[in-house]
Amino acid sequence: MRKIFIDTNIVIDLLSRRKLFYEEAADIFSLADKKEIELSVSSLTIANTNYVLLKQMDGNKAKAILRKLRLIVKILPIDDRIIGLALNDETFSDFEDALQYFTALENGKDMIITRNLKDFKNSKIPTFTAKQFIESIN
Repeated sequence: MRKIFIDTNIVIDLLSRRKLFYEEAADIFSLADKKEIELSVSSLTIANTNYVLLKQMDGNKAKAILRKLRLIVKILPIDDRIIGLALNDETFSDFEDALQYFTALENGKDMIITRNLKDFKNSKIPTFTAKQFIESIN
């Protein structure tokens, strides 16, 4: 089974039903729900997603959505080692992207799915958009 790390933007595409990106995100999460792939996110993704959801709805509804998300994804911690790797990395210009990348790398993920490929151009892990991933398995 493929072990896939999902970047925050894909989670937000799904949960916020972003018009241009929702379909592919929904397809990926559907595969995980059917146990065809394993999805992981960082703990930072949960915090950032909650922040975005709170701009769209009340806190109780946002928490209910995140509880459902937890049933489909594995949440990976960002620990001292990952923070150290991200702080000392010279290849990522964005600290948050470095945190996401090192979380995926340190947890042995097979690939990263993100909407921003350019942010992961130096990744040692194969990186795809949601659309590219869906097209590759069809």
